[in-house]
Amino acid sequence: MSEGASPLPAEPTAVPPGPAAATAAVGVAGLLGRPYKTIRLEWTSELRLLRVRMCVRPIQCYSLAAMGELKQMLDDISANPGLVRHFAMTSDVPQVFNFGGDLALFVLLVRAGDIESLELYARRCVDLVWWMENAANLGIHTTVLAQGDTLGGGLESVLPFHKVIFERGAQAGFPEVLFNLFPGMGAWDFTIRKGGFAVANEMILSGRLYTAEELQYRRLVDVVAEPGEGEAALERVVREVDPRLRGTLAALRAQRVAAPIRHESLLEIVKLWADSAMSLTDRDLRLMERLARAQARKAGGADEGAVEEIKRLELENAWGDRRSGFERRTTGGTDRRMRG
Repeated sequence: MSEGASPLPAEPTAVPPGPAAATAAVGVAGLLGRPYKTIRLEWTSELRLLRVRMCVRPIQCYSLAAMGELKQMLDDISANPGLVRHFAMTSDVPQVFNFGGDLALFVLLVRAGDIESLELYARRCVDLVWWMENAANLGIHTTVLAQGDTLGGGLESVLPFHKVIFERGAQAGFPEVLFNLFPGMGAWDFTIRKGGFAVANEMILSGRLYTAEELQYRRLVDVVAEPGEGEAALERVVREVDPRLRGTLAALRAQRVAAPIRHESLLEIVKLWADSAMSLTDRDLRLMERLARAQARKAGGADEGAVEEIKRLELENAWGDRRSGFERRTTGGTDRRMRG
């Protein structure tokens, strides 16, 4: 993992001027012309539709590199008001939308005792969901298509979109509780608004995975498409919205006023998440490492992957230490966290 070579430096308070500070792209050519490595952009002139396809290696997750490119792309959209009317996100990785947080990086930072970098990572996640939350204010309607596994932060990133499409067979959930963590970048706020408190409580505290149909029943998914028909469903949604775009966006802005999500609340939860991460045991961290390896297998095309590993973790948690084979132990000098 390229981002995980060492703990992150402190977050700068400002970007200095000069060659390192990227200038905003101008027009469609500028928007599409950047040499991205983790995202692929497609443009439909008729609808002013920008489609973003993600492909993050070795694991389809929100790595720092991927988030940096997404932020650059979103900044370019914001700098060209009126250029984009519709924004759509999909995945280029078969059977995976997004595995969410960068678990391997989390393990590295927790063992290094680097809570500042954990908070920096989480704030960058919040930046992305906050942009989606305010897309209607920019005159942009957003649609997301998940055709495969959508876990943890992957599901968090889906919820602020105006229209959510899942293909039948895709699964999603918040598995973080299985390794004694919780989704900390918007899951509570966005799930409560879309599905209600009982749904958020059930999904976040259970750690279980849900089918597309179950998510639609809980009102987190708007459209369930048959396998292989998700792209057509996305196109259909965009074309249905486009003739009444101004009215739709006005209604969505009013919705955000009626049921607001506060940026301050998101950042407060980030701090709780980072504090919680610092209390993870070595057993918890090893479980995260197992899941990260399973995610890499699935992203590489293996039949067995993250969903199967989550089910194993669920079973081990149900049995406890009687059958898990895990024993709590310290890692000597490799774990720099302060112990009480």
